[in-house]
Amino acid sequence: MTDCEFKAITGSVRIDRLELVNGEVLDKVEIAYEQVGNKNGELIIVCHALTGNQFAKGTETEKGWWHSFIGPESYIDTNDYQVITMNVLGGCNGSTGPTSLNPDTGERYGRDFPSVTVRDMVHAQYLALRMLGYEKAKAVIGGSLGGMQVLEWGILYPDYADILIPMAVTPYFTDYALAFNCIGRRAIMTDPLWNNGNYRENEMLNGLEIARMVGLVTYRSAGLFNHRFNRERKHTEDSVTEYQVDSYMKYQGEKFTRRFDANCYLSLLEAMDQFDIGWDRGGWRQALSQIKSSVCMIGFSKDLLYPTSMIRETVEELKAHGKSASYVEVETEFGHDGFLVEFDKWGFEVKRLLEKKERREVTHV
Repeated sequence: MTDCEFKAITGSVRIDRLELVNGEVLDKVEIAYEQVGNKNGELIIVCHALTGNQFAKGTETEKGWWHSFIGPESYIDTNDYQVITMNVLGGCNGSTGPTSLNPDTGERYGRDFPSVTVRDMVHAQYLALRMLGYEKAKAVIGGSLGGMQVLEWGILYPDYADILIPMAVTPYFTDYALAFNCIGRRAIMTDPLWNNGNYRENEMLNGLEIARMVGLVTYRSAGLFNHRFNRERKHTEDSVTEYQVDSYMKYQGEKFTRRFDANCYLSLLEAMDQFDIGWDRGGWRQALSQIKSSVCMIGFSKDLLYPTSMIRETVEELKAHGKSASYVEVETEFGHDGFLVEFDKWGFEVKRLLEKKERREVTHV
């Protein structure tokens, strides 16, 4: 079969009523999705990270964030599987979030959008999949915020998926990671143009640029930055000393403000801040006992936000509960961003899991 036979299609599902964890209710919720692969094959659910979207595969002209990871003969083989990725609740790529119109007022939600959690995101995805006719999945996979969703899938709907592959994630959001989100949030909310969340549509906030810069520093390792930029200077017209890393950071910040909404960013930061699978479940160790699926957790060396030691401990706890669990640690200079690159280092482990071939209990790649 050819690539053209696996062209990704996009759509959305409307959920008439969604009750949130905090007791609030959202009406007429839209969940946008991308669908690609063998429609007769088993379902693979792909969950995206903080600034990602449903376009995991994308097209040849607008390639998605996992374009080369998903496809015919690829690590997630669309010859065999049907793959669906959904934009999270609270996002800004078609799913209901702060940029959506409130059906009660006809105005954009903005900062009035209710506080949502990772559990709310997964509940919405489950309802959307049921409406699309999917009663069972082969696997759920994702990294970072996507990995948070994977863990919640395993606890909220323990019989839905056979395999869970949470990547670059720990069972709760650490205080160290919270600290970086605090900086990003303050940068946005102290921007004069933010105006308590009532900024003009398409307004580019410097605070959002700074928040993005803070994130970029945490996503990759010091070694990668030092090797890539090597203190190279950039010539400027006003003779002000500027380094190539300055230019890179400013470019990435400005680029981000053109595609992402500040209120959506704040909403998703809050969801990540609140993430703790042990909340209201007797602690994270006890929460893991509710998982029934086979689990393979993948950690990336030099990940500042989600340390591999904690991921390894999570796998050991799963085994202590008698669960089928394994751990893969990937050596990389990309740090947290490892789940978005260097597929040749770890993709075969995912492929092996999906093909049900024998795998090692602990793997270093």
